[in-house]
Amino acid sequence: MKPILMKSLACFCLLSAVADAEAQGNNPLLKDSSLPYGAVPFDKISVADMEDAVLQGIKLQNEEIQAITDNPDLPTFENTIAAFDRTGQVLNRAILTLSNLESALGDTAIMNAVAKVTPELSLHSTDILLNQKLWNRIKKVYDSKNERKDLSPEALRLIDETYRGFAESGANLEGEKRDQFRKINQKLSDLTVKFGQNVTNGMSDPERRLWVTEEETSGLPADIKAAARSEAKEALEAEGKADDENLYLFTVFFPSYTPFMKYADNREKRKQLYEIYSSRNREGEYDNTEVLKDIANTRLELAQLMGKNNFAEYQLQGTMASTPDNVMNLLNQLRESYQEPMKIEIQEIEDFARQTEGADFQLMPWDYSYWANKLKHDRYEFNDEVLKPYFELNNTIDGVLGLASRLYGYTFKENNQLPVYHPDVKVFEVYEDDGSLLGLLYADFYYRPGKAPGAWMTEFRTETKDDEGNRKIPLISIVTNFSKPVGDDAVLLTPYEVETFLHEFGHALHGLSSQATYGSLSGTNVYHDFVELFSQFNENFMTEKEFLDGFAKHYQTGEKIPGELIEKFVSANQYGAAYACMRQLGFGFLDMAYHTIENPLTDTVSVDEFEKNAQDPVRVFDVVEGCMTSPTFTHIFSGGYAAGYYGYKWAEVLDADAFSAFLEEGVFNPAPAKRFKKMLQSGGTVDPSELYRQFRGKDATIDALLKRDGIKK
Repeated sequence: MKPILMKSLACFCLLSAVADAEAQGNNPLLKDSSLPYGAVPFDKISVADMEDAVLQGIKLQNEEIQAITDNPDLPTFENTIAAFDRTGQVLNRAILTLSNLESALGDTAIMNAVAKVTPELSLHSTDILLNQKLWNRIKKVYDSKNERKDLSPEALRLIDETYRGFAESGANLEGEKRDQFRKINQKLSDLTVKFGQNVTNGMSDPERRLWVTEEETSGLPADIKAAARSEAKEALEAEGKADDENLYLFTVFFPSYTPFMKYADNREKRKQLYEIYSSRNREGEYDNTEVLKDIANTRLELAQLMGKNNFAEYQLQGTMASTPDNVMNLLNQLRESYQEPMKIEIQEIEDFARQTEGADFQLMPWDYSYWANKLKHDRYEFNDEVLKPYFELNNTIDGVLGLASRLYGYTFKENNQLPVYHPDVKVFEVYEDDGSLLGLLYADFYYRPGKAPGAWMTEFRTETKDDEGNRKIPLISIVTNFSKPVGDDAVLLTPYEVETFLHEFGHALHGLSSQATYGSLSGTNVYHDFVELFSQFNENFMTEKEFLDGFAKHYQTGEKIPGELIEKFVSANQYGAAYACMRQLGFGFLDMAYHTIENPLTDTVSVDEFEKNAQDPVRVFDVVEGCMTSPTFTHIFSGGYAAGYYGYKWAEVLDADAFSAFLEEGVFNPAPAKRFKKMLQSGGTVDPSELYRQFRGKDATIDALLKRDGIKK
C-alpha cells in the first residue's frame, strides 16, 4: 500500500466532550504533552499505554473523518483536504512512539504490541483510503482546484498529492475489487511485520555468534578486543557459565562484525563469521525464504489489481524516477561506468594478497575488507584505524552539530531535564539563527543488546503550522550503534561511523528545518528517491579539511588531522569506490528483480537461484553456497524501500552534483548554503525536480559522482 496516511497526521479535533473526556484518562499519549516544547513523557508511558493509544487513536480519527464526510457544506480545500491532513494526532503520536521504541529498545513486549496493532492499523488505513464519501469530497476539490485563485502553491500541492495518494491506493476501485484490495493490504501488513521481526530475532539467535580464542584475535585493535571480551563475559554469565578470559565473542551486529571482517588475521574465522552472517533467516524458526516470496507475490497481485504490469510500475508513481525503465537506465549507466574499474580493483587486491598467501590464492567475500584495508595501508600508508584517534565521540558530536551552525546558523543546547526512553539518550534544543526554536533532537548513540542494527533517523512528531501560522515544532530522533565506552576509555569512531553520523544528521536537519504548514508535506515527507539527498550531501564534508579542523583533534595530543592524512583518506576511499558502487547496484538489481516479476514466484522457484540470476550482471564474487541477501533484505521486504533501493544511488548522483556547487562557490560560502537550506525547509511542498533546479540551475548528471569517486578525472 502506498504510505500516505500514517506518516504525518496532525489534529482535526471535532470530538464530543464526552468522548474527549473518556479518551484522556491516565494515558499520556491520549493528550498533548504538558512538558516543555511538547516533549514526549517517556517516563510516564507504558507498553500498554502505547497499545491502547493506537486503538483509541483509530477510533478518534474515524470520528474526525466522519465529521468531514458528514459536513453538509460543499467540499473545499479547507473543510476537506486541509481538514483531512489534520486528522489523527493521537494515532500518529502513538504509532511513532511505539514503532520508534520497538527499533531502539528491541523489547519483547513492545514487539508483541506492534504485532498486535499492525493488522488493526492496516485495516484502518485501508478503510480510510476506500472511504467512498471521503474520496468523493477529495475528488470534487481536485476537479475544481483551478477555480480557486486564492490557494497557495503549498495548498495546491497538497490537493494534488492527496488525490494521487488516494487514487493510487484503490479509491477508484469498485465492488469486489475494493474487498480484494483490503485483503491484500492486510496480508502485506502481516507479512512485512513477520519478515522484519524474523530478522531482528535472528540477529540475537545464539547460533549467530562466533567464539574465538585469544590466539584467534590476532590483528584486531585493542578496543575491538575489549568489546568482544566484555560481550563474551556477559554471554557466559547469562548462560550461567564461569567466565573464561581466553574467550572472545563476536556477533552479526555491525560494531562487532565489521571490524572483525576488516582486521582479523585468521581467514578461517573470517569465513565462519561471514557464513554465520550471510546465512541468516534461510531456515529454522526465523526462516524468511517463503515469507519474502509471499510478499513479492502479494505485491504483484496488488499492482495488477491497480492495472499495472508489476509492482515497480505501481510503486514508482510519485517518484523522481517515475518508471522502472528510468530506474534501470540509471543502474545500467552506473554499471557501465564502474564495472571495469571494479574488476581492476579486485584484481589488484588479489595480486597483493598473493604476495603473502601464494599464487593460487583466490579472493573471496570474507577476504575483501581485510585485504583491501591492507592494500590501502601499503599503497597509501593508510588504514581507517589511524583516523580513529581524531574522532573522539564527544568532539565529533560537537563537530557534526557545528556543521549545521556554520552552514545554516543553527545552534544546539543540551537539555538534561527532559525524560528519555533510555539513559543513553541525549536531548538537544535546536535554535534558528534568529534565536527561534526549530525543534528537539533526540540522539541515541550506543549499541545495546536488542537494539535494531544499523542507524536511522525518525521522528516523534512532525512539524506543522495551524491556520494562524503558529508552528508546532518537530521532535526528531537519530539512532546509531556506536560502541559504548568500556570503563574510562574514550569512544573513538571509525571514519565510516562518522559518515554514518553525518548521514543521519542530514536526515535530522531535513526534519528540523521544515517550514511547511501541512504534515503530509513536512520535513522528510518527500519522494523517497529525493529524501536521501540531504543525508548523503552531509557525507561530503567528511573529506573537507576546513570542516574537520573545527573538531577532529587527536584525543590525547590535541593535534588536528594532518592535511596529508586527509589526502590519503580521500585517495584510499576512491580506491574502493567502484567495488562499493557495484555492491549497491547488486542490491538495486535484486530489488527490481523481485518487483518487476509479472508472474508469481511458485513453490518451485529457488530463492538462491532467483537472487543469483538477478545479480549476475553486477556480480563481484562467485556465489557462496548457503549465503544470500534476500532473507535479510529488510529495506525492501519490511522497510519501505520496495522498488526503491535504487533511491540511494539516485540520491548519490544528486548529492555529488549538489556538493559540486559548494566546491565551485566555496565549501562554507553562504550563497549555496542559503539555497540548500531552502530545499531543507521546503519538504514536499514543491516538486523535487523543480526544487533541485531552483537550487542548482540545472538537472543533475552522473559526472560529479564519477569525478568524486575517481572514475573520471
